[in-house]
Formats: sequence, structure tokens, C-alpha cells
Amino acid sequence: MEGDFTHFDEAGRARMVNVGDKEITRRTATAAARVLVNRSTFDLIRTGGMKKGDVLTVAQIAGIMAAKRTPELIPMCHPILISGIDLRLWLDEKRLSVEIEATVKCDGRTGVEMEALTAASGAALTVYDMCKAVQRDMVITDVRLLEKTGGVHGDYHREEKNHGQE
Repeated sequence: MEGDFTHFDEAGRARMVNVGDKEITRRTATAAARVLVNRSTFDLIRTGGMKKGDVLTVAQIAGIMAAKRTPELIPMCHPILISGIDLRLWLDEKRLSVEIEATVKCDGRTGVEMEALTAASGAALTVYDMCKAVQRDMVITDVRLLEKTGGVHGDYHREEKNHGQE
């Protein structure tokens, strides 16, 4: 049955899914996150005034590193050979936010949704870390899968306004 959870065995114990018999296909996934900040923090990020350095560049690198370490953080994720990670961050003046979008690609037997979500989350947490000295009440929000391709479950695309808009 398609609605069944795959990470539990017949006795209800956690297990790592066997993907050994699955076909190798091109897999992609794009995830996003948002960090809501106040005007002062937004302006410091934009002007490069944070004492810890360039917030967006450090968060970009952290997100890429997070994607590569996903199986170490999420117990049932398979180690996979990632072929590419594109992680973009931009400032949204209207929302007073840092917008994050991560796309991960591989040729493999399992998808890269968790790697994309981990990349976006890692980048968001890094924005928080870089800015916490000036603002403690930032909000990390809207961590979500935007799209995925490949695999037996087919493609998925979230309909969302302002997707990827700078």
C-alpha cells in the first residue's frame, strides 16, 4: 500500500529501507526556508555589518556542508553520492527575511529530499547563529519541499507564490 510508512518493519521497529533493487535514476529536490528578522538585523545583513562576517556567504557554505552530512543527522537516510548542490540566499525587503532555496541532485536509488531540506535548514540555523548577538527573537519558518523529480513516486511540485523571486 502506497500510504504505508516504509521505515518500520512488520513488528513496528525502525528500519532503514532496502533500496538495493531500485533502479538508478536522476534525482533532484528543491527545498526552501525563511528567517524572519527585524529591520535593524536586516540592514546589518545587507550592509555586511555583522561582527561574525558575511552572513549570506557563511550560511550558503553551511547549507552545502549540511546537505553532505544528512545521513549523520537523520538516522534512516542513506549515504548518497550527491552530484551537485545549488544553495541560494537572498534578502526580501517586504518580508524582512532571509530567503533560502537549496537544490540537490544525484544519480541514485533514493531521492535527495532530505538533503535539500537539511541544506535549507542548516543555512537558516547559520543565519540565526550569525545574527543572534543583535537579535534573539528571529523566527525560522516555512521549511518546505518545493519540488522533487525522479523515483517511483514520480515528480512533485508545490504551487507557491513568489517561488524563487528576489
